[in-house]
Amino acid sequence: MKKKLFLVLLLASLGFLNAQQTSSFEAGEWLKFKLSYSGWMKAGNATLQVSETTYASKPVYRVVAKGWTTGPIKWIFKVQDHYESYFDKQTGAPYKFIRDIDEGGYVKNRIIEFDHSNQKAHITDIKDSTKTSVDIGQNVQDLVSAYYYLRNNYQTKTIQINDIVALDMFFDNETFKFKLKYLGRETIQTVFGKIKCLKFRPYVMAGRVFSEEESLTLWVSADENKIPMRIKADLSVGSLRSDLIAQKGLKHPFEIQF
Repeated sequence: MKKKLFLVLLLASLGFLNAQQTSSFEAGEWLKFKLSYSGWMKAGNATLQVSETTYASKPVYRVVAKGWTTGPIKWIFKVQDHYESYFDKQTGAPYKFIRDIDEGGYVKNRIIEFDHSNQKAHITDIKDSTKTSVDIGQNVQDLVSAYYYLRNNYQTKTIQINDIVALDMFFDNETFKFKLKYLGRETIQTVFGKIKCLKFRPYVMAGRVFSEEESLTLWVSADENKIPMRIKADLSVGSLRSDLIAQKGLKHPFEIQF
């Protein structure tokens, strides 16, 4: 297993495209995923939960994303990841992002506050007791808010096979371009039954973790929820798979093909 294992899976889960301009989610949505290594060994779990609150007197969604290792993997490479994002309920613009992780001794504890008016990201590193500010562009998203932004703001009715969707994402202390290629539709077998899905290829950096740039494959439910059903990652050593195993609080009917 590699460092940033759960970061990889969360990042892969960001390309959820909405077929309409209506919201695909609401407060109360909760998703749970099972992670397995090389197709048979359980590696861990991850959850995403949506609630409502206020930030600087603005109504926002608060999303908490957690990931942790389980079973034998836990004793080899322990992961305990916690992410939070606070983003505007209307525009989807992120205001605050929290990253508190421990991945086999690799520890990060950072708070990022976004000043969109002045196009700045203010970074507080709690572990290192430092504060910095960096420039950001317009319409930048954080690691978690990007998932929900894409669910509500991109179309799938007219998307064609091999079309590329791109988005500016701020992570750690810099902005990078996240890209996603649409591969078509596919029905897959899940713990819920057969689910019609949209299939995507997120682009990643080949090297130490991934064997090549197109090592990830993502399946998203082809209903109005646009939730991740499966992610498969071909790593430099072995493979990693994430499957949705539980859900509640979905805004729209969950369409199952029995």
